[in-house]
Amino acid sequence: MSSSAMPSGAYAVEAPPGARADRVRALAAAHAAEPGGLLPALHALHDALGHIDDADVPVLAGLFNLSRAEVHGVVTYYHHFRRQPPGRHVVQLCRAEACQACGGDALAEAAVLRLGCAEGQTRADGAVTLEAVYCLGLCAAAPAIALDGRLHARVTPERLAGLLAGLDGLEGAP
Repeated sequence: MSSSAMPSGAYAVEAPPGARADRVRALAAAHAAEPGGLLPALHALHDALGHIDDADVPVLAGLFNLSRAEVHGVVTYYHHFRRQPPGRHVVQLCRAEACQACGGDALAEAAVLRLGCAEGQTRADGAVTLEAVYCLGLCAAAPAIALDGRLHARVTPERLAGLLAGLDGLEGAP
């Protein structure tokens, strides 16, 4: 997530399809005249709306004079872009080498057990999404996570439990 991203829980409530298309056009229009403007437009949409919906692709294709296949290719190439709405909270686990060497696998196992959902999934009640990311830039203080866009370093399974304890909707976590 970029530093300008809204925290989880602040994402827009799903709007009717026509209203979402209007919002997509408005957010992306600021980048339509830029060379290579699709990528910054996708970031703007993702930050504001929480994900890039399949219905957004033809809207963006029309705005940027690209084929739907070209837009779809960019959205699916970059792992940063979610294609489904996230949970109310988003836990991103660093799975890069430095974090792996410092206990990342044990942290990932603890997160899956604590949150009740697998990496890359949103819990059935919509409370949390667990995502694997590949480097949060805290290699010297590994393992690291981002919790609702806020970075945390030297996270142990016990510290993870403490970070998650007070979050709304996670009280019933296993």
